[in-house]
Amino acid sequence: MRKVTILILAIIAPVTQLLAVDFDEHFKNKTMRFDYHHTGNADEEHFAFDEIVSDGSWAGPKSQLVDTLRLGKYFFEIKDPGTGKLLYSRGYSSIYGEWETTPDAKKNWGVYHESLRFPWPKHPVDLIIYKRNENHNFEPVYNYHIKTDHYRVNPESREDYFESFPVVENGAPHEKVDIVILSEGYTKEEMDKFQKDAERFADALLSQEPFASRKADFNIRAVEVPSPSSGLNHPHQDIHKRSALSVSYGAFNSERYALGYNNKKIRNAASTVPYEFTVLMMNDSIYGGGGIYNLYITASADNAFRDYLFVHEFGHHFADLADEYYTSATSYEMNKDLKEPWELNVTANPDPETIKWKELVTEGTPIPTPWEKEKYDKHGMKIQKKRNKLREEHASEEVMEELFKEQKKWDEQHLSNMKYSGHVGAFEGAQYKAKGMYRSEANCIMFTRHNEFCAACQRAIKLVIDQYTE
Repeated sequence: MRKVTILILAIIAPVTQLLAVDFDEHFKNKTMRFDYHHTGNADEEHFAFDEIVSDGSWAGPKSQLVDTLRLGKYFFEIKDPGTGKLLYSRGYSSIYGEWETTPDAKKNWGVYHESLRFPWPKHPVDLIIYKRNENHNFEPVYNYHIKTDHYRVNPESREDYFESFPVVENGAPHEKVDIVILSEGYTKEEMDKFQKDAERFADALLSQEPFASRKADFNIRAVEVPSPSSGLNHPHQDIHKRSALSVSYGAFNSERYALGYNNKKIRNAASTVPYEFTVLMMNDSIYGGGGIYNLYITASADNAFRDYLFVHEFGHHFADLADEYYTSATSYEMNKDLKEPWELNVTANPDPETIKWKELVTEGTPIPTPWEKEKYDKHGMKIQKKRNKLREEHASEEVMEELFKEQKKWDEQHLSNMKYSGHVGAFEGAQYKAKGMYRSEANCIMFTRHNEFCAACQRAIKLVIDQYTE
């Protein structure tokens, strides 16, 4: 029998009152950026301090400094060394955190540059980084005592040398969610196109619930980072380019996964404006991108599914939403000891009395919730075979897009015409696992190329919005 370990996640906020921190007592109105190198392999990891720089004025909230959601693979805290008082905390994930699970990490060492951002302390503080263990509980993995007068601490704010423009402005940065969009693969002559693409992103995101109902809580600004040539690097297609922020398709040998590894340049460009969340807008027509919690998203601007891509990847970055899909290419057998995911939109616990979105379940809906999974899986296998064949034939992007459209049409029709379509329950199949993992609704942006977030995703997004707004 499969054993399920259930974790109780701190997603309810009354404790915030007990953890209140006086911002003006402990911090200046500017951002400290702690840069470090993260290195290791599949068996060990290490952290090495690089430098501390000023990242501009503080854009985050001044009242909600302690993270009660505790999402992400990693988590960091800023504490007063004398009293041990918790002053600031945030969860996050990283490229390293993904890389260490790949086959490459079993053979080689990797090193990645990373940054943590928090209000500039008025006095020395302790930084503690935590990582989830095999039971998904956080354990400390790195400590650093920050002295604000250390010779590797530079309090001087960087001079803005990139042009920027507002896309959406609704108020002071510390009162709103602040998103920065950086151009990638746009030449100086293509910045008019970048402006239109940035506006398209804002429209796509803020027309989608629950962002639509909370659009007044967002600021979106764009920064022009000119590249020497148009487009992105595609190693799997023998298209090689050197763009401004070094974003490339083919991350971890996955053809459509795009990541940027020049962390300092990305951070320096982003700090041109106040920001908390980052979009790397790729001037490319090939469908692809990626999203990492509290790091950034990448998204191609010129494919037929760009609006879906923008919102799907932002869901990963903003609220640590798990992919709800499973396919023949990614599904695998479950371990005997199945751990409850920390992500708020998937669960391994289909118990109607304790399921993590119990209060959202539609009355009268059975848990687990029956759905026409066998028919869906059979069609999915058929599409996967077509997709693999087209890849082997090096089919054009237009041909691939037609297959994606065919798949979307079938998915929408099938998943919207079942007995429990539109109900909130526990539908088996999620987070790359065909069995043992559940999502809250039959369909969702995180499951197929659907147009709406499921109820569990919407709740998670609202919780994050609340954490960044005052």
